[in-house]
Amino acid sequence: MTDEDRSELPIVDPPRHEAVTNGLRVAGLLLAAGTSSRFGDRNKLVTDVDGRPIVRHVAETLLAADLDGVTVVVGHEADRVRTALAGLDVTIVENDRYADGQATSVARGIKAIAATDADAVVIALGDMPFVRPETIQTLVAAYADDAGDALAPAVDGQRGNPVLFDRSHFSALRDVDGDIGGRAILLGGDNSALVAVADPGIRRDVDRPEDVDDRSNDSGV
Repeated sequence: MTDEDRSELPIVDPPRHEAVTNGLRVAGLLLAAGTSSRFGDRNKLVTDVDGRPIVRHVAETLLAADLDGVTVVVGHEADRVRTALAGLDVTIVENDRYADGQATSVARGIKAIAATDADAVVIALGDMPFVRPETIQTLVAAYADDAGDALAPAVDGQRGNPVLFDRSHFSALRDVDGDIGGRAILLGGDNSALVAVADPGIRRDVDRPEDVDDRSNDSGV
């Protein structure tokens, strides 16, 4: 565990009751524009795991979490990613600047979601196919229960993905730079927190071909 993983953000327990959302609308944002540079010649997002492309697993997880719409940002080999998502009820937007880093995809996706009536967004990474839908539902429930306005899951005290941001952070998310995404906003927020979950998938991404079968691989926001 790195010092960054040992975030000083408070860790809160998930709500013990079914949260009353009071009409809150939480959208899903899937970042699927990257170049897969550490995966070799193949595009990892369209590589099969259990018979389905990795990016499709993530999209299906967001849909299964019953969010208020799912937007997917594509870029590198956009047509192949679109094909991998064929038939799913998602909105696809293209990021022409994907080579400039993940933050450009965050900004592109947030721009699209900000035009809707979403109160918050759950940002998921396209190379993390092992997150459970229940984990996303737990984040949404914690948000509805006033646990914070920027929330990430944590397993055994270690921060993972995806991350939920209240609409009040949308402007800042459109201004982030490089490959850090919304990490600085999460870690620097006055009302940020980690939500305890029992889902090792929040720490497992796919960077290299061997990661498809290596369930010990960890990832942070």
